[in-house]
Amino acid sequence: MLKVKSNSLEKRSPIKIKNILITQPEPIDSSSPYQDLRSRYNVNLDFRSFIHVEGVSLKEFRQQKIHFLEFTAIIFTSKNAVDNFFRICQETRVEMPQETKYFCVSEQTSNYLQKYIILRKRKVFSGSGSATGLVDLFKKYKKERYLYPCSDIRKNEIPQFLSANGLFYKEVILYRTVASDLSGFDPLNYDVIAFYSPSGVQALLKNFPEFKQKNTLIAAFGPTTAKSVLDAGLSLDISAPQPNIPSMAGAIESYIKKYKGVGNGHRV
Repeated sequence: MLKVKSNSLEKRSPIKIKNILITQPEPIDSSSPYQDLRSRYNVNLDFRSFIHVEGVSLKEFRQQKIHFLEFTAIIFTSKNAVDNFFRICQETRVEMPQETKYFCVSEQTSNYLQKYIILRKRKVFSGSGSATGLVDLFKKYKKERYLYPCSDIRKNEIPQFLSANGLFYKEVILYRTVASDLSGFDPLNYDVIAFYSPSGVQALLKNFPEFKQKNTLIAAFGPTTAKSVLDAGLSLDISAPQPNIPSMAGAIESYIKKYKGVGNGHRV
């Protein structure tokens, strides 16, 4: 569990939560825990993505001097990686050989590949949902020449493992995470703003350089996001995951249950 600084909830008065901003697209699944939060506590939840993905240009790709056909295995950790890899294939008129192996972080990502290839004719391997889940597969296929299509912001687990075990690999940046345009939007209309990545926090500050937290609670998912909140000089009021509370929705619910008798959308 993250240890927060002295400017956190322990030093601030609680508020009664009415309006919550989730800085992600709204889940399609009607059984989302956010829907339960909305109905159970009669709170208003708005979803607005603070960041979005943009593919690199063909010129930017070529400057990296990466040739797809030199690799025997491709590592995919997201749908964005899949989309942009095959976009570049199309733009460069490259057709990957049928023998190419695809190592996907999850079965969901593997299934997404059928948007571009016929799965039954290809060698596709699925991890358990996290980057570390691919480790056993990498150990089994040590002789492959791996290509790791990724964003300009990526986690270190896969490159670290490949390097530590002497496997041949290269990275290629095919897309970037950039701040969305939030003009005409007022974040201070919300009692809680929930962030899920450092990029989201940076997008807030880019769009609102004079942002003052005032009465707004800040929630953060994961230690790197929490650190970004604190480094920005903001107070971290709600953090997830917590012991026995793995989700952001659960952490917000825990706060509401703890302080539901106080205030009316304002600090007391």
